[in-house]
Amino acid sequence: MARTALIVVDVLNPYAHEDAEALVPSAREALPGITALLRNARAGDAPVIYVNDNFGEWRSQHGEIVTTALGGRHRDLVEPVVPDEDALFVVKARHSIFFETPLAYLLGQLEVERLVLCGQVTEQCVLYSALDAHIRHFDVVVAADAVAHIDPDLAAAALRMMRVNMSATVCRADEVAFGARGPG
Repeated sequence: MARTALIVVDVLNPYAHEDAEALVPSAREALPGITALLRNARAGDAPVIYVNDNFGEWRSQHGEIVTTALGGRHRDLVEPVVPDEDALFVVKARHSIFFETPLAYLLGQLEVERLVLCGQVTEQCVLYSALDAHIRHFDVVVAADAVAHIDPDLAAAALRMMRVNMSATVCRADEVAFGARGPG
């Protein structure tokens, strides 16, 4: 049985970037799916790993990132997804969760073989992360109702690319099984 980890991408967001207002409606729609995945992963004793941008603040660590996000324009989108004391945290600087981060090492230490991706932004960070996970031979699951987008057409294309080109399982958050290999 493959060990599954929930990877929560860039949800700790102060929404102060150029595309923020285009992202907010989709982030609001994805929030119930993300919170359901968090609840189910925790209940299934699956590792929950937040991988988040550092907003260009090279001195930041996860506590500062959480504080910055909570102090942003849309606290209501951040509060429900704040990491609990058991969550693991990796800071990233670019789009992929793997690019120059210790994530691959951490996943190896945890003996994880299957990644469930949720978060922001479908057509950017989630897409590139899914590709990098695929080329590292992880099974990839993307909960389509738990990822937020800036451009709906690009997001639809990205989900299709993940399913077709990366053999990702694209499903709803309520179809994702933690602790056992299920349909999602």
